Amino acid sequence: MLSVDTLAGVWAKAWPIILAILFFGFIIFSHELGHFSFARLFKVKINEFAMGMGPAIFKIKGKETKYSLRIFPIGGFVSMEGEDEESEDDRAFCRKSAWKRFLIVCAGAVINIIMGTVILAILISQQDLVGTTQIHSFGEGSQLEATGLRAGDVITKINGRYVFSDTDLSYLMFSDADGSLDVTVKRDGKKVDLNGVRFTTVEEDGVEKIKFDMTILGVDKNFRTVGSCAVKQTVSVARMVWMSLGDLITGKYGFKDLSGPIGTVGVIADIAEESTKKTDYSALLNIMAFISINIGVFNLLPIPALDGGRLVFILIEMIFRKPVPAKYENWVHAAAMVLLLIFMALITFSDIFKLVKG
Repeated sequence: MLSVDTLAGVWAKAWPIILAILFFGFIIFSHELGHFSFARLFKVKINEFAMGMGPAIFKIKGKETKYSLRIFPIGGFVSMEGEDEESEDDRAFCRKSAWKRFLIVCAGAVINIIMGTVILAILISQQDLVGTTQIHSFGEGSQLEATGLRAGDVITKINGRYVFSDTDLSYLMFSDADGSLDVTVKRDGKKVDLNGVRFTTVEEDGVEKIKFDMTILGVDKNFRTVGSCAVKQTVSVARMVWMSLGDLITGKYGFKDLSGPIGTVGVIADIAEESTKKTDYSALLNIMAFISINIGVFNLLPIPALDGGRLVFILIEMIFRKPVPAKYENWVHAAAMVLLLIFMALITFSDIFKLVKG
């Protein structure tokens, strides 16, 4: 029989993972609920609403929709009549107008992005001040000041990329390859281009970090400043997804740097455990917002089998007033789904290998 200490030790290891699965599951649930809600709104027949993938471990039949919980907590789906096949049912997805189908398909991703924005707004509202992109002051001997920046400057671009929020400042600096920045600022109402602005880095626990030797101006909290900052940070996070995808294509990041659901759950679990020790859950909410926005933006990529790929076919129909034949569209999505599943399997094995190795 297991002792109380053994059970406590098992629970201490298990609860962050359980919480992480619930957090990740909630993000996926919100996504699928977006599809489900708009399908209901436009009176589309829904055959199944599923959380998870693989064999069902629990299912219940509603008036016409089957609700199921599946064994692998790595996704979910809403199965609509006539979504991937022809159907004569008047309530079939394929028989709805293009604009209605467009809204149903993009609703899941939009809900994720909105949820991420709301979480960011909650976090920002807990701060003493709301961050801006204007420089307040510099530390003694600041390299940034020595190479061109001034107190009062509003940073608008770094290396040609727009700066939307204070989040962009550290991210775009750290993304720089040589530590020399081309910065555009608004100074005394005028645009000023600065070349060769440099920052210094320090090493902490074997990790190179930017020495952010300047402070950013904070403004008072109110509905407008909090809301505006949350939206701008959402744009910043969304752009990080696109930039990271570009870095992956160009080889800056490799396959080993990717994480799937298992790796994501592991990261959330680590943050949950650390947050509990500090009784500060802002980091946990922050990663939840980041993942929610990430999932929303990724699903809108114009890749077949993803929501964005389906939107492309609907847009083609809206532009040319004629749909792509269903069999061709289904072939494209089916082939892409096979490739996507293989890719996800490889990432999952990589996540497992990292866990075993670590």
